Parts: sequence; structure tokens; C-alpha cells
Amino acid sequence: MNRLRKYSLIGFLLIAAMVFAACAGAPAPAGDAPAADTGSDAAPAADADGEKVLTILYWQAASLPGPYLSGGTKDADAGAITLEPLANITPDGQLVPALAVEIPTIENGGVAEDLLSITWKLQEGVMWSDGTPFSADDVVFTWEYCTDEATGCAQIDAFEGVVNVEAVDANTVTITFDAPSPYPYTAFVNNYAGPIIQKAQFQDCVGAAAQSCSEQNLAPHGTGPYMLEDFKVNDVATYVRNPHWRGEPAYFDRVVFKGGGDAASAARAVLETGEADYAWNLQVEPQILAEMEAAGNGVIEVNLAGNVERILVNQTNVDPDLGDMRGEYDDGNNPHPFLTFKPIPQAMSMAIDRSLIAEQLYGFAGAPTCNIIPGPAHYVSTANDDCLVQDIEGAKALLDENGVVDTDGDGIREYNGIPLRVLYQTSTNSVRQKTQALIKQW
Repeated sequence: MNRLRKYSLIGFLLIAAMVFAACAGAPAPAGDAPAADTGSDAAPAADADGEKVLTILYWQAASLPGPYLSGGTKDADAGAITLEPLANITPDGQLVPALAVEIPTIENGGVAEDLLSITWKLQEGVMWSDGTPFSADDVVFTWEYCTDEATGCAQIDAFEGVVNVEAVDANTVTITFDAPSPYPYTAFVNNYAGPIIQKAQFQDCVGAAAQSCSEQNLAPHGTGPYMLEDFKVNDVATYVRNPHWRGEPAYFDRVVFKGGGDAASAARAVLETGEADYAWNLQVEPQILAEMEAAGNGVIEVNLAGNVERILVNQTNVDPDLGDMRGEYDDGNNPHPFLTFKPIPQAMSMAIDRSLIAEQLYGFAGAPTCNIIPGPAHYVSTANDDCLVQDIEGAKALLDENGVVDTDGDGIREYNGIPLRVLYQTSTNSVRQKTQALIKQW
């Protein structure tokens, strides 16, 4: 029995990948994508010893430096400073090699003609931060680690359909699928779902033992330009250069990855007080951001990205009388009494004014969208663009046509005799709470 909560989605706003950078014209660390040029000739941040220090601030602190035992972006990003996948994805959706030599294709023989397997060639001479060699065995082990159900791996879905991962030799890995895979680039691709962990370090941490391996979980060896020096759970991580990094030495001597506070305080730390060099994911009203930026200590960099503000619509029955089965999917046998009736969530979506939310609450940092996958541009569907225009009268008509009407005159429509009352919850964030207030009144 599949006892999982299941949700459908109403996407309503494409959010910018908004970061704040302190006014310093330093080059990016080796191995990382270059930072946007701020146009300033100021020197990079340095501590009392003259070290070049980069301070990154996430207002949600990292719980672990890696994505496998925690599904948060903050944890994946904390791990991406040290851990690497076989390949990464560029902002325009292109695959680029990381630990791999090249991207496998049918043309170069890396993807089988029948689409049942993909073979990755690994870079030779790569070393872990402890000075030991990286090999195909580490890739195989990462698959075994994450797909052991007792491990509780948050990224297990990346390996869906994978039936075997084989080390052909020290620098070659073949992944076999249970059926032809039209897109065989999910396993071991990108830092969120596919970084490689070291077999020698984690081999005793598979399955039920995974959660108790504190030493390994808090200080994983990596192959990237930096290595962990110290990690404090839900607080701060400190990284130093990896002496075994295969590329040019990273630019910064030290990277500090801090967490805590809220979106507004994170913005203030870069734009006003100068406590941090870079802050991320800052949902703050545009007027407030403009006032902070006027202090002249930093700049706001905005790029529309794939983060979509959305309402998750519960598809399961939440009746308290169900006891332990309340909110459980139960293989589709425990449906919500009215939210699974398509015209109802469709009407809810039609009633939302996405353009108004974008303009009033996000300004330059958001744009309305009807897609849960809003980019890159060549992947974006236009099939749902009707949602860009609010249509309350159309929503009412849709409900009327499907018999979802107010039969007792109390102002609330019913479906099969059940009033359409829903609990709309959001996180503690001023922009999201104002969004909630607008949607509730529609």
C-alpha cells in the first residue's frame, strides 16, 4: 500500500533567481560559473589575516552539506561547494561535463541505440579531498547508497528506472534502464540530485546506518575546488581550498556559508551593513529592496529562473475521523471529497490574478506564468496561457455548469453536499502572506 500524500499544482508566478552581491569586482572561484560583473573595482572581502573570504548568506541555514539526507536547496547548495556530479546543467538547459569527460550521446556511442543504457567516461586523475583517487566504484556506490530504501535518500527519484550501475573499468560507468529511456540524463546529473560521494568514507553508512553517520554526513570528502573545514548544523559552514583539486586554485582562500534570519535581514546584511558578500532567495517587497540598494554597498542581480510560486492542492481526504489514514494517498483509494473534481481546482486557478501579484508584490523580481516548468525557453509550453488573464466570471460559470452551486444560500458552494471550505497555508514570509491575502479575497 502506497501511503503517501499526493498533491496537484496550481502554479501562478515565475520567480527571479535574485541574489545580492556586495560591490566587489573579484573574479569567480575556479570551477564555478562566473559571477555577474558589478562594475566595481573594489577589492574582495578579506579578514584580519589578509585572506580573501567570500561570505554567502542563506536565510534558511543548511542542515547538512549535501542533498541525499535532506531535500532542501540550501543543503544541496552547501554540498555543491565540495561535491560534484558527472554533469551539470547550464542556465539555458545544456548539459556540461563535470566529473565526466564528455556528455554521452547516440552519436558518440555513449547512449545505446535501443536507449536501454548510457555509458559515462570519467576524467582520469581526479582525487578526493583526502588525497585518494576517485573512480567508477564511487559512482556505483552512490547509486547503491541512495537506492537502499532504508537509507532514506531524498533524491531516490533521480534513479527511477535504473536497474543497474556497473563499473566497466576504473574510468567507465554504464547505467542500465528497465525500459528505453528517451532522456537518460537524470542519474548523477546536477548538484541537486546527483553528486558523487566517496565509497571509502560512506561504505558503512548505507541503509539504516545512514542517519547515524554524523562524522561522514557533516564532513563529506569531495572532488570540487573547496573542502569542508567546519560545519555547524543550521548555522554556518566554512570551506577552504581543496589541495587536490585538479584545476586552477580557487580564487577565494575561504568560503563562509552562513544561515539564519529572514529574507529582509539577509538583504540588509549585503546591501546595508556589509556583513555578507552574497545573499540568495530574497522574497522582499521591491520597494524595500530599492531603498536598501540605494545605500550603495551592493547590487541586486535578477535573472528569471525556474522557481515557481505555487499552491499545492491536497488530493487526499483529510477528514479527522479517518485516524491514521487521514491525508494518506492509499494508491488513490482515499481521494479528497471535492479537490479531486477537476473543475473545482480549475476554477480556483481561473480566479487568480497572476499579473497583479507579480506587479504589486514582486516588481522586477517576478513574472506571471502558467507552467510549473517555465524554462529554459525552448521547453516552455504555451498550452496553458489562458491562466494569464484572471477570469472570475468564467470560473463561476464553470462551477455552475458542473453543479457546484450554493444550495442553501449561505454563500458557500457545495459539491455532493460538501461545502467548499479549504485551509490555505503558507510560510512566514511577508510577500507570501500578502499573496495569500489577495488570493483569499478572490
